[in-house]
Amino acid sequence: MVDRATVDRILDTAKIEEVISDFVTLKRRGANYTACCPFHHEKTPSFSVSPSKGIYKCFGCGKAGSVISFVMEHEQMSYVEALKYLGHKYGIEVKEKEESAEDIQNRLHHESLLIVNDFAQQFFSKQLWESQEGIAVGLSYFKERSFTDETIKKFLLGYAPNSKRALTHNAQLKGYKKDHLIEVGLTIERDGTGELFDRFYERVIFPIRGISGKVIAFGGRKLRGDKEIAKYINSPESEVYVKNKVLYGIYEAKGAIAREKKCYLVEGYTDVISFHQAGIENVVASSGTSLTTGQIQLIKRFTNNVTVLYDGDWAGIKASLRGIDMLLEEGLEIKVALFPDGEDPDSYARSHTKEELKEFLDNNEEDFIAFKHKVLNQEVSKDPLQRAKLIGEVVNSIAIIPDAITRSVYIEETSARLRISQELLAQEVAKIRHKKQSDTFYRQQREQEREERLKGITDFGQGSKQTTAGKVPTFVIDTYCEEAEKEILYYLLKFGNYPIHLEEEFAYGATQIEEQNVAQYILSQLQNDDLELQNLIYKEIFDEYYTLKEHEQERILRYFVNHPKPEVAKFVANLIAQPYMLTIQQFSKTLIPERNVLGCYVPKAILIYKAKITTQAAMNLTEQLGKAQKENDTQAQAELIDQLNTLMQVRNLFSKELKRIIL
Repeated sequence: MVDRATVDRILDTAKIEEVISDFVTLKRRGANYTACCPFHHEKTPSFSVSPSKGIYKCFGCGKAGSVISFVMEHEQMSYVEALKYLGHKYGIEVKEKEESAEDIQNRLHHESLLIVNDFAQQFFSKQLWESQEGIAVGLSYFKERSFTDETIKKFLLGYAPNSKRALTHNAQLKGYKKDHLIEVGLTIERDGTGELFDRFYERVIFPIRGISGKVIAFGGRKLRGDKEIAKYINSPESEVYVKNKVLYGIYEAKGAIAREKKCYLVEGYTDVISFHQAGIENVVASSGTSLTTGQIQLIKRFTNNVTVLYDGDWAGIKASLRGIDMLLEEGLEIKVALFPDGEDPDSYARSHTKEELKEFLDNNEEDFIAFKHKVLNQEVSKDPLQRAKLIGEVVNSIAIIPDAITRSVYIEETSARLRISQELLAQEVAKIRHKKQSDTFYRQQREQEREERLKGITDFGQGSKQTTAGKVPTFVIDTYCEEAEKEILYYLLKFGNYPIHLEEEFAYGATQIEEQNVAQYILSQLQNDDLELQNLIYKEIFDEYYTLKEHEQERILRYFVNHPKPEVAKFVANLIAQPYMLTIQQFSKTLIPERNVLGCYVPKAILIYKAKITTQAAMNLTEQLGKAQKENDTQAQAELIDQLNTLMQVRNLFSKELKRIIL
């Protein structure tokens, strides 16, 4: 058995036309390739290969399939043998392993989510083409945007009817599980009542496909002018949909990107669709989100050449310049094209022919140095300080380019364009790169020192127990510290669903924590040490919090303040109510919204909690040791001394960390 991640990587990397051309001579015919079929004797080519769809089809003998099935059929290989063949061709290691019960369960779960998305896509498409409402509202909208039937079907566009339960009701009638519908974000379950309703209704639907062509998510656009409703909504992240690794249109564009050796990067769904309809298919969209490293790596699989397309909104362009720097940092060759005022990629593609659009792109794309100079020059007057700022911005961009030769070329060009010494520019670039390398080195050194300080296992003599420094020993887990438990509940109830961005001293070794919210962080920190709140009311509130499905923090807090149990309601009300005490410390805290410093306050509260319970546990053990000494119980004394030594080591570590942070 080959794990799913390896199979996905092979499917994402293997180009069907490259594989098949190893066995037959392919000739280009438009976007596809043709050849005489390798599976039966023929004189006139009837064998077709479609790179964009990733399939082959013989119209003579009827054989068809994917790149894997071609290798299996042509070379008489098993499925695993074909994967190994392709893995060897593309440098991907393929290891067989016996599929465990957990592997089977995970695979079936993953496939179930994709099947649910496929059902939803077909439901939305059927509503668009066959329902009276879909035709009158959804199809009319697409036609107004000049999308042809062929284009609409190519991108699987659909319509979600004006009913809040239509999709969910139909899916459940067909036997699809509620949990799967909720997990992929098609269905929302109302808190308390358990009522189910659709996330998408009265919207045109844009299915989002992964690189292998599977529908992994949806985008929905409203058609009414109601300002209280978001114009676009998207599926939430799920096991099958990780936003920062997905580009809209990548499945439809990957063949053209590889063929043209260039990728056009736009912002929205309709930009991609209009370009395709105009005949330019090597285009993808970041779907309105900031460009991410994962998305850049996806483009890099097919080409190193990217042209970023902007409309005439200068403020928006300036805000997105960071995306260009990210592309440069990943080693891509960047061009930029700016559309005329009042135009965007969608409108320009709809109002011009393919030849006109291609001519405009070819004639108007320019290197990023020229473009950045143009954008930033909008604010530069004859003020020398503003000019120095512009030069600094350009130099910073050049400095992040990994290739030395490319940096040298851009330095030379910038010198001529900005009329500044090439030697001086080179010195500034070298200075920035040196500082960045030094910062990286010292940061890694600090992290390594911190790791060595926290990770060690300390042995306290023969027969003693061992404990990982920084981890609360197991014999401490029942220690009670009320004030520390209250502080944890305060952050949980007031800020549980807020994202937590850890301060540097707390971020070590927690690569996933940056994407957590406060509630997830608190739970993971306590579970890591097998800790539970000891106050029964506090524990009840803590446990009940994690059973709630509500996502709005205000509604969660309202629920607990109005809790059926009076003691819970009273405690929460008192906890959240802030006493009026005008101290210097509290006044200074009010200058910065509390939610903006959660990455410091919440981990500190957890650390204080652990420090206090270990201190309390040490006091308890000291009392027990005194009793053991009076009773002359040498065995108990040895065990207690052993535990005290362990506790003192951990407690001192917590104390040092707290002092360092506070100071």
